[in-house]
Amino acid sequence: MGKDCGNHGDDDIRQACRRLLAILFGLALIVAIIALIVYLVLRPTHPRFFLQDATLRQLDLSNASGLLSTSIQVTVASRNPNDRVGVYYDRLDVYASYKYQQITFAASLPPVYQGHGDVDVWSPVLSGPNVPFAPYLGDALAKDVASGYLILQVKIDGRVRWKVGSWISGHYHLFVTCPAFFITSGGNGYPGANGLKFQTATYCRVEV
Repeated sequence: MGKDCGNHGDDDIRQACRRLLAILFGLALIVAIIALIVYLVLRPTHPRFFLQDATLRQLDLSNASGLLSTSIQVTVASRNPNDRVGVYYDRLDVYASYKYQQITFAASLPPVYQGHGDVDVWSPVLSGPNVPFAPYLGDALAKDVASGYLILQVKIDGRVRWKVGSWISGHYHLFVTCPAFFITSGGNGYPGANGLKFQTATYCRVEV
């Protein structure tokens, strides 16, 4: 805009353009400062996630081919602990892993808005047919199953936005890790693959 106005060669027009640009810049700066103040005053608390249940439907490892087939249904709950801040979950992808290797495909959860103190619950089925599996992990998995104690990780990778009144923030990366403990004796769940049952509900680690 300043370049176009400068072509007129008129000092008054150039000064008017400079004033307009200064006003626009000042307004943008004020909006940014207000947004920062609102964020610092309210300081949104991370949403709370809990792994309520898990059923291991399939856990088949073929040592000859190095492939693992897994199917697990999980029940994950999320609560917004903020009194004045809402949360938009724009993307939530859930998958299972064993010792940091992903063993199922990611299941996408529907986008949802979570108001103050609201709770949402999802129960996706996570499947991973014939997933290439490292040999050393195969040995570790076989030992865990034989011992009757297995730990998997249910992970959520997503994008969230905060809402305060009519103001909505930009996107933030959400990463959730929920440990899932399976045992052959005791436990609260129903016996699944290899006789393994979900032990107990667990809190999840949340990073934003």
